Amino acid sequence: MVTWIATTGLAAVASVVSLALPAAGGPADPLEWGGGPLTVDALPRITYVAHRGGAREVPENSMSGLMAAYRRGTAQVLDFDTRVLRDGTPVVFHDATLNRTTFLGGAVRDLDAGEWRGVRLRPRDGLPGSWRAERPPTVAEVLDRFGGRIVLMLEAKDPRGVDRLAALIRSRGLTRSVFVNTNDPEVARRVHDLGLLSQLWRSARQLRTDRPERWRSYVDLLDVDVRARDADLRRAVRSGVPRVWAHTVVTPAQRDRALALGCDGVITDAPGRLARRPARTPGAVMAALGR
Repeated sequence: MVTWIATTGLAAVASVVSLALPAAGGPADPLEWGGGPLTVDALPRITYVAHRGGAREVPENSMSGLMAAYRRGTAQVLDFDTRVLRDGTPVVFHDATLNRTTFLGGAVRDLDAGEWRGVRLRPRDGLPGSWRAERPPTVAEVLDRFGGRIVLMLEAKDPRGVDRLAALIRSRGLTRSVFVNTNDPEVARRVHDLGLLSQLWRSARQLRTDRPERWRSYVDLLDVDVRARDADLRRAVRSGVPRVWAHTVVTPAQRDRALALGCDGVITDAPGRLARRPARTPGAVMAALGR
């Protein structure tokens, strides 16, 4: 059952932010490596990921937020979350319910695609800039908008939707351009078996007892909690998994520590903030920490 949470003028207004892609020579050019679809092989040595589009700077998991992050060029990867509707349609959304980020209440999985078109995101108070309510996109819409132009990272919140996600990614030729993220090693194995790039995220608590070397045959990206102990982050870096990126980074100090411990990427809610503060060298960070 879907219920209204609030009634405001924004509830009926779709975003009018332009979603046109930048012309050649525009601000997004640094992210357009090569003439074909952009793949993970083109990522720089240290990679920045806009988590949910950069949730401290833009409305999370929104098309306008993802477009803003893309145009700013401060991240080489756009991250978003996915859920599955009642009719199997994969949509871009984090929570299991509509309550926190929309004007409605109720479970996402209770809606079908037609009903989804009536949902409007409620921009969070305190975000910089001016944002209007807009419909949360479907996964197909985000893949069509950005696929091959920038590397994407999507979290499969509903494992039952993995097969549908795989079909969407394969049909667009994006199997080397999209990471599929999960907290479940068995789902990560399934993602790998479907021919996709598998990403496994782990909390600080999980990392205390994890043996990440067990996953190196089927995990392409290990996504580690920046709050984890130094020893646990180092063990992840030495696991043999090709990429180890830290989440969710919000300060330059967190970023610098993760990089100093060997991570080669950061997943951040504030890519613009980090871009304004160049990373310190690993030696300077460890000296400052007394290690």
